[in-house]
Amino acid sequence: MEGLAIRASRPSIFCSLPGLGGDSQRRPLSDGFLRLPASSNAAVNTNLVASSVSFHPISAVNLSAQASLTADVPALSDNIVWHESSICRCDRQQLLQQKGCVIWITGLSGSGKSTVACALSKALFERGKLTYTLDGDNVRHGLNRDLTFKAEDRTENIRRIGEVAKLFADVGVICIASLISPYRRDRDACRSLLPEGDFVEVYMDVPLSVCESRDPKGLYKLARAGKIKGFTGIDDPYEAPLNCEVVLKHTGDDVSCSPRQMAENIISYLQDKGYLEG
Repeated sequence: MEGLAIRASRPSIFCSLPGLGGDSQRRPLSDGFLRLPASSNAAVNTNLVASSVSFHPISAVNLSAQASLTADVPALSDNIVWHESSICRCDRQQLLQQKGCVIWITGLSGSGKSTVACALSKALFERGKLTYTLDGDNVRHGLNRDLTFKAEDRTENIRRIGEVAKLFADVGVICIASLISPYRRDRDACRSLLPEGDFVEVYMDVPLSVCESRDPKGLYKLARAGKIKGFTGIDDPYEAPLNCEVVLKHTGDDVSCSPRQMAENIISYLQDKGYLEG
């Protein structure tokens, strides 16, 4: 049996072991190895105890051994594959007698997004259509409760909602997403998740002055007082859609601007595109 050899770029462990020559054994060999001789006497091996050990920093580490251990281990992503279901999207849509899509309602705080979303959901329900609403505030109570209102967290907030909305649409549900979503790039990223035509962007075109006069949560007042930083429309921009499918413009007319009428405008678009049929 050969002895045990330990090596570092600089000798890092010095031992004096009983029966190995005392202090003379504390001097490391010139090649950087500390060799512990093997003994044929099992009793000596089992009772071998270091009487003193000192440690010194290792100046360099040879990673070749570690590399050899991980070289043949595949990346986790290599083992993730899409599992196809035996029931396809068209089957679910036939069952529900509707086509899944995402209605993305965007606009300033106080523009009426949530109100229109509720009116739309109710109107479709009355027509026997299955919907689900992802409200920006509601989602932050659970799925996105860990996110702030910083730009990077807002982007992640939109990304997560977009992915969930995509799943609803794949089920065959008409998913209504209602949230400020101020940046075009984030909305466009969600659009890219879905097949062509299945992302219906609805812009609540309501002037800032009207939204601020409503101020249902008192947030504009706090933002104007400097108590809220990065508030959309005040000290953070809102990027209006350039080519959205539906524009709900505030005209001041109580009839045309009623939540029910705005919902009917969206329903007319869905009917024209065949989303209310199986």
